[in-house]
Amino acid sequence: MPSAEMGTRLSVGRDTFGRQGIGAMRLRDGTGDGTDRDPVAVVHAALDAGVTMVDTADAYQNEELVGRAIRGRRDEVLLASKFGLVWRGELAGGFDVRADRSYVRQASEASLRRLGVDVIDLYYLHHRSERVPIEETVEAMAELVNQGKVRALGLSNVTADDLRRAHAVHPIAALQEQWSLVQSDIEQELLPTVADLGVVIVAHSPNGHGLLHQPPSTADEQVASGLRTALGEIASRHDTTSGQVALAWVHHRQQVHGVPVIPIPGTTSVRHLRSNVAAADLSLSDDDLRRLDTLRAAS
Repeated sequence: MPSAEMGTRLSVGRDTFGRQGIGAMRLRDGTGDGTDRDPVAVVHAALDAGVTMVDTADAYQNEELVGRAIRGRRDEVLLASKFGLVWRGELAGGFDVRADRSYVRQASEASLRRLGVDVIDLYYLHHRSERVPIEETVEAMAELVNQGKVRALGLSNVTADDLRRAHAVHPIAALQEQWSLVQSDIEQELLPTVADLGVVIVAHSPNGHGLLHQPPSTADEQVASGLRTALGEIASRHDTTSGQVALAWVHHRQQVHGVPVIPIPGTTSVRHLRSNVAAADLSLSDDDLRRLDTLRAAS
């Protein structure tokens, strides 16, 4: 039987993803040095600002924290989590991929318990498996939908062929991939399939893992100086920051490609969270966009 919690929660559809989500990967207990960096306060600030999607994963090792942060506000949240990465050592070390049927059941039950919920709104396979056919994995994920433990399915770090094969087994609601001014391979490799299948793109690392708004001395080897300069000049004209311009560029890809694009910038501070949310309202001119695209192609 569906619980009362399931009856009040946001449904998972294009209109409920919101314009922007929050990536919770870096949120940790014990890292707060005041209200601005309290992880629960960061999540609450996102919800207060109208953000609905909160994105985590078992591999981030913070599902308990996310569960506590959304407790009491569950009906405001489109809760997303992922499975499939098994760390060989510490967080961000080497990993293996588990995507077999038994592990799908095991991982989902563990995530539900850690999050303290009876259903996950959007459940992703975190990374494609070289050993298990995508059809087997998605069949097992679809069973979770039928059991009322998951509301919609997503994929991350897959190929266009994976996406088509998975979608043939069960509709895939969202594809989470990196998309930023310094990493836009998705535009060549996946977008035609995404558009054809009507899948929502959830864009992680939209600021290029922070490279686009760090001081030049820390990013010289990663980002062309012309692109960095352009971001600064555009930001100055709009009375905003380079990071906000870079995030606004990702928001504008929806207009360029005609597919839903939901950036999920991550942060550990309330101040930065509010800055990210404001970037969704930043309108870049055609000249701004052309300049960034030209420099992006050359970098």
